[in-house]
Amino acid sequence: MGAFLDKPKTEKYNSRGEGKGLRYGLSSMQGWRVEMEDAHTAVLGLPAPGMTEWSFFAVYDGHAGSRVANYCSKHLLDHIIGASLGTGGAQGLQGTQTGSDSSTSDPPPSAPPAVEAVKTGIRTGFLRIDEHMRSFSDLRNGMDRSGSTAVGILLSPDHLFFINCGDSRAVLYRNSHVCFSTLDHKPCNPREKERIQNAGGSVMIQRVNGSLAVSRALGDYDYKSVDGKGPTEQLVSPEPEVFEMVRAPEQDQFVVLACDGIWDVMSNEELCEFVRSRLEVSDDLERVCNEVVDTCLHKGSRDNMSVVLVCLPNAPKVSEEAVRKDAELNKYLESRVEEMLSRSAEEGVPDLVTVMRNLTADSVPNLPPGGGLASKRSVIEAVYNRLNPHREEDGSLPLP
Repeated sequence: MGAFLDKPKTEKYNSRGEGKGLRYGLSSMQGWRVEMEDAHTAVLGLPAPGMTEWSFFAVYDGHAGSRVANYCSKHLLDHIIGASLGTGGAQGLQGTQTGSDSSTSDPPPSAPPAVEAVKTGIRTGFLRIDEHMRSFSDLRNGMDRSGSTAVGILLSPDHLFFINCGDSRAVLYRNSHVCFSTLDHKPCNPREKERIQNAGGSVMIQRVNGSLAVSRALGDYDYKSVDGKGPTEQLVSPEPEVFEMVRAPEQDQFVVLACDGIWDVMSNEELCEFVRSRLEVSDDLERVCNEVVDTCLHKGSRDNMSVVLVCLPNAPKVSEEAVRKDAELNKYLESRVEEMLSRSAEEGVPDLVTVMRNLTADSVPNLPPGGGLASKRSVIEAVYNRLNPHREEDGSLPLP
């Protein structure tokens, strides 16, 4: 269930990129956890015949250690590509192209894989990497008991393949609303619970055997040793769910991938509306992702946090009006903090938590949707520190 630090580690890992008609940014933070167990993958243009215009992004939320998450971030894509293009995972996939003639010879290697072959290849890739990692001595001998969720998106020029194994989540923002979300794999879900019970396990306190909070994951081999059961019939299954959607270039705006450290404190709609509002203020995707992570920390998330934002060509653009309103909001908050501190000269300077509580009571207008006052904590803290430079550090406490 994890242990916690006395004070969160707020340093971030950031990255960004652009190509293949996409822009992406990502941010991750250790937060209150004693170890950083998240990992991620971001690849523009896949190193495979017929897939050079495809891209892949994923977030891995490790537990009981980072070994499995880190390995998957480096090698899962290779297993998926190998299964999608090889005879093992998708035999004859080149011949299943629309308009192809099964009686003719295979098309050249540059032909892209077919939709069903890719879906089969993704599932096969997950099973293969899970079986491959089982051979690692530290995982096989129980010296490392780590596991990891995996949520990802594989983008072709025509399709979106959403991939999920565990309780990290991907959402698609299309036509200015949440159009699609992956489904979390929790032990209490009827289908998951049935498999767990059929494998001789139980669901207690919403966990597998009262211990593991997810019902599907890579690794976690302590839960994958039931005799007579196949890999997808174990207490914990490595099989992903794969959802394919045809791209809608005029409507698709962005995709967000995030671990449960984000989703614990923000709903699908809250996060997407917050991201939309930030994209109207800044086209720096690293900055937008940093604001997501900081906001979730200030909303009370106690977990590692990772988010990948993939912007499609029709993503929201910076708006002069939105920039102006955001600047006015920052100025208003700064003036309110100055006012509170100047009024308290005789009574003693209030701590930052009190300042935040007073601002909450103000019902500040025009706060970013989904983020609220928590998304402006850094602005408030900056002016507070400037006016009160000798204050004691209070960590990063959630809003009252």
